[in-house]
Amino acid sequence: MKRRESTCDPEREAKWQENYSKLILREASSIPELLHKEVQQAFLILRKHGCLFQDLVRIKGKNLLTPVSRLLIGNPGYTYKYLNSRLFTVPWPMEGSNIKYSKDEIFAACRAFFKLNDYLRKDTIQALDKLHLIKSKDSEDSAVFGMVPELSKNILNVGHDMELKKRTTYNLTLLNYMDPQEMSYLKEEPYFGMGKMAVSWHHDENLVERSTVAVYSYNCEGPEVLDDDELSPEGRNPAVWHVGLKIAWDIKTPGLAVPLHQGDCYLMLDNLNSTHQHCVLAGLQPRFSSTHRVAECSAGTLDYIFKQCHLALQNVKDDTEPRTVHLRSMESSVIKQGEEIHNEVEFEWLRQFWFHGHRYKKCTDWWQLPMSELEGLWKKMECVMPIPNRPKFTRGPETNLLAILGR
Repeated sequence: MKRRESTCDPEREAKWQENYSKLILREASSIPELLHKEVQQAFLILRKHGCLFQDLVRIKGKNLLTPVSRLLIGNPGYTYKYLNSRLFTVPWPMEGSNIKYSKDEIFAACRAFFKLNDYLRKDTIQALDKLHLIKSKDSEDSAVFGMVPELSKNILNVGHDMELKKRTTYNLTLLNYMDPQEMSYLKEEPYFGMGKMAVSWHHDENLVERSTVAVYSYNCEGPEVLDDDELSPEGRNPAVWHVGLKIAWDIKTPGLAVPLHQGDCYLMLDNLNSTHQHCVLAGLQPRFSSTHRVAECSAGTLDYIFKQCHLALQNVKDDTEPRTVHLRSMESSVIKQGEEIHNEVEFEWLRQFWFHGHRYKKCTDWWQLPMSELEGLWKKMECVMPIPNRPKFTRGPETNLLAILGR
């Protein structure tokens, strides 16, 4: 006898509402069919052209390749940093942008994820509006700072709209590809007996505070049902991918495992990413996901780092003699600021980019010109702010990860 896992278990629904009400599941049937088609085709195109890569990261003093293959797509000039590794966006085709892609198919793929991003942004606003209405209903008769209720409500609505935009304007998506057949070792979920994990319990890093994470899931066609005797003790069908959720640092409150069928989405609203941890429970078939985020990019855009460079070079005076530069001020605070910026350009940008920058050429050469300009500014700073015993800076994939991280 075959059985499809039920999503309407009353006990699980009660647990969901009690402890995980900010996790919203959007079943595939609620999403436009054309959008499904474009996004799922985009995943396959990027994999066909070899655009998804394992990242070399440093964890607990060890250099490790991630078991998950990834690609970052997002606003032009944006970066996203996790586990000490900076990823550079393959820019999606925003209005007014002039981006040359290596292939028309890759342009179509990036455009599909830009469309998905816009769809999820609007859906997230609606979900947060609903959450806001539920919260505000309890205090709709109360005034703010002693003002009349009508005025208080207007002020709250203006503040809510501004905050909503800040927390829902997704600026990038991190694409993931996982094939459990190619992952040599999958850990057992240690607390609730949920089964094999493709990604362990974690919080997503470097996000704007209280911003939502929206995830689109696409597991390649394959079996999603097993015989009853093959189900896990908790009744989870191990053929189906799941997202697991638990309260952070709490293993007494029961965790939640939500099945993810073809084209399902889920939203982790408001502060859920910080108050809870999530994991990915492996199914049988390969799976893609597109995880849309509001990355905290105050120090992670090209605009930012170029402004930093110009700030540091305000203290550099060009002499009439060729290749000779001097500092305008020798004050310790000014010199320290210049050296900090010099280090930031090299270790946070140049070394990171040239370590795996060749990857991006498979999609676009967009980053080549600005990074060459950034290297030119670094060379000018290097003339007046050399560091003794600095690891030699070399361009290309042979760059050592320890040198990249400045260790």
